[in-house]
Amino acid sequence: MQTSMKARVAASTAKRSSTMMGRLMRNRWLYFMVLPGLLYFLIFKYWPMYGIFIAFKDYQPYLGFWDSPFVGFKHFERFFGDSNFLVLFRNTLILAAYNILFFFPLPIVIALMLNELRHEFVKRSVQTLVYIPHFMSRVVVVGIAYIFLTTEGGLVNEVLVRFGAEKINFLVSNEWFRTIITAEVIWKETGWGTIIFLAALAGVDPQLYEAARMDGANRLRQLWHITLPAIRSTIVILLILRLGHFLDTGFEQIFLMLNAMNRDVGEVFDTYVYSVGISQGQYSFSTAVGLFKSAIGLILVVVANRLAKKFGEEGIY
Repeated sequence: MQTSMKARVAASTAKRSSTMMGRLMRNRWLYFMVLPGLLYFLIFKYWPMYGIFIAFKDYQPYLGFWDSPFVGFKHFERFFGDSNFLVLFRNTLILAAYNILFFFPLPIVIALMLNELRHEFVKRSVQTLVYIPHFMSRVVVVGIAYIFLTTEGGLVNEVLVRFGAEKINFLVSNEWFRTIITAEVIWKETGWGTIIFLAALAGVDPQLYEAARMDGANRLRQLWHITLPAIRSTIVILLILRLGHFLDTGFEQIFLMLNAMNRDVGEVFDTYVYSVGISQGQYSFSTAVGLFKSAIGLILVVVANRLAKKFGEEGIY
């Protein structure tokens, strides 16, 4: 009896193994295409994660990773007790909220507008024009902002003078810093963000629009009752993923725009990590700050995903 049972188990295992190998061989080229992306995440995303342990150590380069003394939550206590914490958290939170409120909806709006264009040449031309800024580096974008906003011959200030207004020193103004940063993000990334929404709109069944037109629905009602519900799940998923990077306000852009006059509103976690981690060599402390950011992002993703499922959406897992 036991011998026959073992034989059946062995036969079942062999069958599953052969079936798995068969699937692997049949789809080998698909797995081969996935391999570069898999290697990228393994090498650049998962392998470096072991480095987060230095947030709980007093890392000394000459002692090495494992021999550096363990200090527990010392760096987190120092960070939360630092007088800069509330300022950094406030600045980062406000910039992140600006991105969610003003930047995130714009790719949806642009995609809906492009979807309504019936002239294919005009549609493709507009798409190309709004995509182009994405391929510019942050240095170029900040350089363009300087050219437009400087008080010495800047286009914006020249227009203000022509209309009888006084020049505004945008580049050193606390009041204008967040607006400028958000405007740069919008100009650079809005067009690129429309790609996924346009792909989702391409999957909407045209017969739904025909049926709506036969029922007397105009363009606005078709948009509200057909188009938006069709891409609602895509919007929810991208919003959840965006919340995972909620506190990632972008180091390079803000670092290039920072100066002594606007640092009070412009210093964020990303620039602070650079200052204490790279400039001052406090690797463990800066790792603790980065780990705090990641933990907040993880919490936001989990909470947003549960809320999405509660309201009937699919979520990301």
